Amino acid sequence: MTNSLELTFVTGDGSQSETVPVSDLIIGGWTGRDKAKLEEHIVELEAIGVARPVSTPCFYRVGANLLTTSAEIQTVGSGSSGEAEYFLLKRDDGYWVGLGSDHTDREVEAYNVSVSKQCCPKPVASTLWRHADLADHWDELVLRSYRVEGATKTLYQEGVVSAMIDPLELAAQYASEYAALASGQAMFGGTLPVIGELTGASRFELELEDPVLGRKISHGYDVTILPNIG
Repeated sequence: MTNSLELTFVTGDGSQSETVPVSDLIIGGWTGRDKAKLEEHIVELEAIGVARPVSTPCFYRVGANLLTTSAEIQTVGSGSSGEAEYFLLKRDDGYWVGLGSDHTDREVEAYNVSVSKQCCPKPVASTLWRHADLADHWDELVLRSYRVEGATKTLYQEGVVSAMIDPLELAAQYASEYAALASGQAMFGGTLPVIGELTGASRFELELEDPVLGRKISHGYDVTILPNIG
């Protein structure tokens, strides 16, 4: 099963938009380089009942059909929240880097992480950058997310991607455990600790900033809550 997305690929020479089939989605979890900060995130999730991982990093498989460039998603109940992540998309011409949200049902996460990730759509920005154009300054890229409630916009996450395992190292580790990423496969690369409480919002906004080349990928999406009748 593939999911076709309208994406724009940006290089120093310009941009090109295409309809792209994505065949698989892998969510890299517990990808922190800094073991102390990784422990902070583990403790953060333990506080809401999420069990410690058996290994770090780990790789969750979810449906590629969850990927969406839409500006709105629907979730069942109010117990979900987003988190900013970079992602890799493997193509015939190499790796491309995008921005997405591993929107997750936190109530389900307390008893099954894999299922919690399958419960929610995964919003992504439609713009991607060639990884080769970022490789020499990768660690300087900045991830941010904001929670938005009405007119109030609150910084929710912020930090450099050097907090997470380098994407090519993460892909290599996945290859050593399973198989090399093939054209059409996407992998989310992990997230940053939140600022304050881990909680949902009616809208999430995300940014991936490249301060060296002076550019930014942004995406925002509204969350419509459907009734949970059990």
